[in-house]
Amino acid sequence: MGAAAARSALASAGRAANEAVSFVVFLLLDALEVLLCVVYKVADYVVEGAWRPCYCSSRSASSPASAATGKIVVSERGGSKVVSMLSATRLHLEDISDTLYTRPSVLACAAASSASASSSQRRAAPGVTVHSAIVQMLRGKVGGGVGDGKHRPYPSPRWSDCHCANCNPADTDRLFVHVEAPPQASTEEDVLFIHGFISSSGFWTETVLPHVSPAARSRRRLFAVDLLGFGRSPKPADSLYTLREHVEMIERSVIERHGVQSFHIVAHSLGSILALALAVRHPAAVRSLTLVAPPYFPVPRGEVGTRYVLRTVAPRRVWPPIAFGASVACWYEHLSRTVSIVLCKHHRLWELAFRVFTLYRVRTYLMDGFFCHTHIASWHTLHNIICGSAGKIDRCLEVVRDQLTCDVTVYHGSDDELLPVQCSYAVKSKIPRAQVKVIDGKDHVTIVVGRQKDLARELEEIWDRKR
Repeated sequence: MGAAAARSALASAGRAANEAVSFVVFLLLDALEVLLCVVYKVADYVVEGAWRPCYCSSRSASSPASAATGKIVVSERGGSKVVSMLSATRLHLEDISDTLYTRPSVLACAAASSASASSSQRRAAPGVTVHSAIVQMLRGKVGGGVGDGKHRPYPSPRWSDCHCANCNPADTDRLFVHVEAPPQASTEEDVLFIHGFISSSGFWTETVLPHVSPAARSRRRLFAVDLLGFGRSPKPADSLYTLREHVEMIERSVIERHGVQSFHIVAHSLGSILALALAVRHPAAVRSLTLVAPPYFPVPRGEVGTRYVLRTVAPRRVWPPIAFGASVACWYEHLSRTVSIVLCKHHRLWELAFRVFTLYRVRTYLMDGFFCHTHIASWHTLHNIICGSAGKIDRCLEVVRDQLTCDVTVYHGSDDELLPVQCSYAVKSKIPRAQVKVIDGKDHVTIVVGRQKDLARELEEIWDRKR
């Protein structure tokens, strides 16, 4: 009894220390973020000749879409709010997460927690307002003004991005797709592999695909994509990297281009959200869904979904380290841009140094995926897919449950500190027929890397099941 009480007291003291240290650290990061905001505004102006708005500006800088120089207006279509630009481009406001521009500082959160309702909860719903940075990016897409009344689109790549050929493909209309097809002209069905956040197709092509048996390959084409903004796929500087944009690029690059009629989907982490959205758009074509470590967080009643997911994924704590990294990536636009400049802009140097340091004995496919993206892509994808999917995932799961008959299998590592195993059990609570397989001793990455032979065999068993 005494030992248990001592452990409980020690755990409580550790949590209190973590909260105290985290408050101080993130308070300093808030101050650093303000400084970096000024630095990057000046740098963007000097190098690119224009001030670039950012999401850390005040809400007063946000503009109603209908007031955006007459070129960006809001309309109601089928019950959804739509932004129309010059009658040529449309963007659904529901695709944009308000966490892009509603991220209160540590002090603001502390003050709000002592009040009956936080200021962020009393603000107008983001569905009727578009932040100035979003307006600026939409203008750049269609040729609106950027301060002098003349069209000046975002340069791509920007000065802070890598300029190598791999990061900037010549074909900007389609994703990079790794294809492995059998010799015969026709196949029974196909398999689509979708990677997770700050990753690439190499996550699958260097692990699972080499272990798919010849028998399975003889009947199926295997596709592994680099998502929009990652790996060797296009990284447009004026994209908002919404769920709709990601899914439509997959459709254009894989389903339409290669004439895919019937297919299985295997997806990891963030890719699971895209897999569900894709399955909903092609219910008759999907043969099976395999989700690995899906980021599904059911939102409690009364909570704002996007902000609940943000606080859950990025709790602004220094421990464990993975929580600290996620918090920096989610809460600090300019600090995460600095990290991107250091790592992504110079990824070739880091890859060479890593190879030399390990005497060329370690393959760097995970580093390739981690480094080959832009800040614009990672920032918008993180918020518009992970945080912005709070309500969308529920609807997708309900459609998969009620309208699809395909098998649903969910894998999760018992030691996953980034996304707890409860995420997968929550998927099963929405889709009772889903099979959840928890792998002991595996985390968010080693659930695939390190057990690729076993996973390839298990996937083939899923593909061979009769519906």
